[in-house]
Amino acid sequence: MSDDETQEHEGEYEEDTGDRHVRRLSRLLIGGSLAAVLAAVTVFAALMWPSSSAAAVPRKDSVDAGFARDMAVHHQQAVELSFIVRDRTDDEDVRRLAYDVINTQANQRGMLLGWLDVWGLPKSSQQPYMSWMDHDMSGMEGMDGMKGMDYKAHDGSLMPGMATNRQMEQLRRAKGKAAEILYLQLLTAHHKGGIAMSESAAGMAKTEEVRSLAQGMVEGQQAEIQLMADMLKARGAKA
Repeated sequence: MSDDETQEHEGEYEEDTGDRHVRRLSRLLIGGSLAAVLAAVTVFAALMWPSSSAAAVPRKDSVDAGFARDMAVHHQQAVELSFIVRDRTDDEDVRRLAYDVINTQANQRGMLLGWLDVWGLPKSSQQPYMSWMDHDMSGMEGMDGMKGMDYKAHDGSLMPGMATNRQMEQLRRAKGKAAEILYLQLLTAHHKGGIAMSESAAGMAKTEEVRSLAQGMVEGQQAEIQLMADMLKARGAKA
C-alpha cells in the first residue's frame, strides 16, 4: 500500500472514530442536561415553597404527599415513553410532542420531588399507590365502581393509564407509523389516568401550590389528549 493510500485510510479511521466520539458525547450531554434540569427544578421548588408556618407542611399520609409521590412515578413513565418514540420515528409532529412531554413532565416531577424534600417526607411509601384517593373512578375505561386504591397493579402498570412492560417492549420494537400510533395510544391512556389523579388532588389537597399544579396538569393533558386524537385520526387510527 502506498503512503498516500495509508494516509487516506488513516484519515477515514480518524473521522469514523471522531464521529463515534461525538455521538457518545452528545448522549452524555443530553443525559447530563436532563439531570441538571431535574436538580435545578428540585432546588427551585424548595426555594419557592412558603415557609411561614410549620402547620402548612403536609403529613406523610396526606393527599398532598401521596399525590406528589405517585405522580412523580406516573410522570416518569410518560417521559420514558417519549424518549423511546423519539428514536423510533422521524415524524416532526410526534417528536415535537414527545419533546414537550419530556420537558413538561420532567419539570413537574422535579417540583413534586422538591416539595417532598422541603416537607421532610420520604419519596416512597409502604402504602399502596393512590391510597390517598377515595373518590369513585367511574367513567374511566375499565374503572367503573372502583376507587383509586382498588386498582390492581400488573406487569409494570402501577397506576391507571400506565403502560405494561409488554406494551413498553412493543413500542421499543415498533418503527415509523406503527411506533407513532402506539405511542399516541399509550400516552392518551396515560394522560387519562393522570387526569383522574390530578383532579382528585386539585379538589382535595390542602396546599394551594399542589392544587394549582394539579389543576394545571388536568388542563394541559386534556389539551394534549385532543391533539393526539387529531394525530391518530390523521394516521387512520383512534385511541
